[in-house]
Amino acid sequence: MNITEYKDCPIIETPHKVDARKMYDKDSAQAIQITLHPGEALKPHITPVDVFFYILDGTPEIMVGDEKVQVKKDSLIESPKDIVHCIYNNSDKTARILVVKAPKPTSKTRLL
Repeated sequence: MNITEYKDCPIIETPHKVDARKMYDKDSAQAIQITLHPGEALKPHITPVDVFFYILDGTPEIMVGDEKVQVKKDSLIESPKDIVHCIYNNSDKTARILVVKAPKPTSKTRLL
């Protein structure tokens, strides 16, 4: 059994300049935990694979396509491949989001 603890994962460099930690990285999928402090956000971008966001803590706003909705803890949000999406933390509390991409992307995410 392989157990990965968040605190043991280094922060990875991303164009979003937020706390992002790769928890799982296989050809079949990739899982990254993102921490967004109040006022932080991911830049709008498009991924070449399907993505889902699972809200671990907080109430971030998720944008997928032209829809933008504030979501609460323990919600799962789907974002199909090739659709613009982003996450905003406009609240006064930290938000933690598990981002899962399946399969693992073989080409780069496109920032808008």
